[in-house]
Amino acid sequence: MMEFLYFPEDKTKYIPAVISLVIFAIGAVVTMYLIYKASKKEEKEIEARFNKHETITENADKNNNHQ
Repeated sequence: MMEFLYFPEDKTKYIPAVISLVIFAIGAVVTMYLIYKASKKEEKEIEARFNKHETITENADKNNNHQ
């Protein structure tokens, strides 16, 4: 009835599947860590640019108000 399912009697045939699963899981975790790290770096850069822009506009506003 369910010929498409294959469960081998010899359980050692599961070893390659488990090894590849572990390798891909570790790769996924490392990739997510690198993406998270890059995201935090970009967030700090954007925040620094925003603060710099905010300071420039505050100084420009002060100069315009004093004139």
